[in-house]
Amino acid sequence: MSLNKAKHNIIEIDGVNCSLVEKGVSTERLAYLKELLEHNNFEVKVVAENKEGADKTYTVAVTDILFNPVYYVYERRLKTVDGFKVTPGLWSQQTQVIDPRYWLLRKKIKKTK
Repeated sequence: MSLNKAKHNIIEIDGVNCSLVEKGVSTERLAYLKELLEHNNFEVKVVAENKEGADKTYTVAVTDILFNPVYYVYERRLKTVDGFKVTPGLWSQQTQVIDPRYWLLRKKIKKTK
């Protein structure tokens, strides 16, 4: 789920209602999200998506049904392993620089395009 869609989706995984974090993520993105969410005390559930002829992708969810990535990132509730607050750029892995002024990152991306 990208940070521009605030819709809160509930899915069922192994008989447990979960909040959807992202769908169709790569193995690298899965490792990043799982480490980040588990560090913030969320129980992560992962389901492999079966797509024939394509790279393996996953659906990532947490068991806390009140979790919404948009709110948690923009309200700065999540922390990195180093103890810094997660910014939108860090969440989407566009940057490794921890700068709370997310609007500056958007300006830089638009200039480079």
